[in-house]
Amino acid sequence: MPLAKLPRAAVRSFATSSARLGSLSATAQSRAEKISQDKTQTYIDVCDPATQTVLTKVLETTSSEFEQAVEAAGQAFKTWSRTSVLTRQRFVTDLQHQLRQNNEAIANSIVLEQGKTYADAQGDLLRGLQVVETACNIPTALLGDTSEVSKDMDTYVRRLPLGVCASIAPFNFPAMIPLWTIPVALATGNTLVLKPSERDPGAAMMIAELCQRAGLPAGVLNVVHGTVPTVNAICDHPSIKAVSFVGGDRAGKHIYERGRATGKRVQANLGAKNHAVLMPDANKNHALNSILGAAFGAAGQRCMAISVAVLVGNAQSWLPELVERAQKLKVIKALSKGQTCIGPVISPAAKQPEEEGGMIVLDGRGYDVPGYPDGNWVGPTIIEAITTMRCYREEIFGPVLIVIRADTLDDALAIVNENKYGNGTAIFTQSGATARKYEREVEVGQVGINVPIPVPLPMFSWSGNKASFLGDVPFYGRGGIDFYTQNKTTTALWKAEDAIGNKASVDMPTHH
Repeated sequence: MPLAKLPRAAVRSFATSSARLGSLSATAQSRAEKISQDKTQTYIDVCDPATQTVLTKVLETTSSEFEQAVEAAGQAFKTWSRTSVLTRQRFVTDLQHQLRQNNEAIANSIVLEQGKTYADAQGDLLRGLQVVETACNIPTALLGDTSEVSKDMDTYVRRLPLGVCASIAPFNFPAMIPLWTIPVALATGNTLVLKPSERDPGAAMMIAELCQRAGLPAGVLNVVHGTVPTVNAICDHPSIKAVSFVGGDRAGKHIYERGRATGKRVQANLGAKNHAVLMPDANKNHALNSILGAAFGAAGQRCMAISVAVLVGNAQSWLPELVERAQKLKVIKALSKGQTCIGPVISPAAKQPEEEGGMIVLDGRGYDVPGYPDGNWVGPTIIEAITTMRCYREEIFGPVLIVIRADTLDDALAIVNENKYGNGTAIFTQSGATARKYEREVEVGQVGINVPIPVPLPMFSWSGNKASFLGDVPFYGRGGIDFYTQNKTTTALWKAEDAIGNKASVDMPTHH
């Protein structure tokens, strides 16, 4: 089946990335080779983080290609927005089937380009797939309200799509984040311009073709590539009505301010410093294992990673065992499905050591993996610190766990609440009263009780707060429906006496 009518730069990138994975599209390479006009001169290498091998090259979308993408989305909106909700439901239903059929190819792309273990790459896709499956309920989600507000007078509310929307995805979840936006934006009747990370675009390109296989018409989903110029074009284009972004503080603030300046809706997930509070009555084995997985899984490159462990009271004595268990974690390139280990960080720059402050009790810098001398390796790192230190205040985004000591639960609460971020937190305890007090008083949007990474399933909405989120409406769930739709309220008067065939009345009218 041929590729969808994506911008040419997107087609070329997909051709190179899919060819080495068994190719979702047998004709992609031959079609890409025929493209000769308006070629960009800017190439971005996509490298295997474990070897620095160049896997493919992303051709940065030119300004004319970007205009073509937005124009295609605008034209497609005229028909896609008028397509019945049952047709759009059928699309997302077919998309989830296509994603399941091709999950291995997408996971392999993530392993190669992003460096995740195979199991973690499967989880990346699965969490996005859950959003697709929830979007299959779109007819119910779009139900409006109706009331007879006066005699023969009705007011009803409909949810209508916004128009052309855009999604800017990060490198750390190359499948999940595009799937946070694609099914919700398209099922509600919008069209979408997607910019995946230039570091690992393969998964997004595969998802784009699977959307076509699921019956999506040309122009409804358009993929563009690039760096700051492409992002700025998204923020500035007057035809784009809304922007979704997940990533770091600097980029997120820039996109929010620039997008809002042109009247766009913007939802932006930013940085995080997620705390896990370990109470002395917690299940020690469960708590320590949970912290290790949440801190060092995906090489710590998750916005919901536990990056701070607050050891309360006697739980401070668990630090040596926490270090001992972390030392046993394997850092290696995962070549098979059954291996449990930590992969590389995304780039050589991400592994550079910095003077962060604190006492390093486990040093993962300079980690050597036999057979992969050029890999971006950082071993599990644990730093004991205090809250004034830079290593505590700033997001590190790597396999680094900061340990803070606290005497009481109240002290732990004060530490968490004084931090500027509010993405997620967790508490480990066997006391219901302790858990309830923490959940009630902590000023963080997503709370786990004996759960280390409390990311809500997509029937709920993302609820990070404080400096971790900019915007008024969150991702997926009910929030996602609200973000991608606008209400239209109509009040209609149809007098019963005006119905054809009624008898005339000579009574004085008494109603309004």
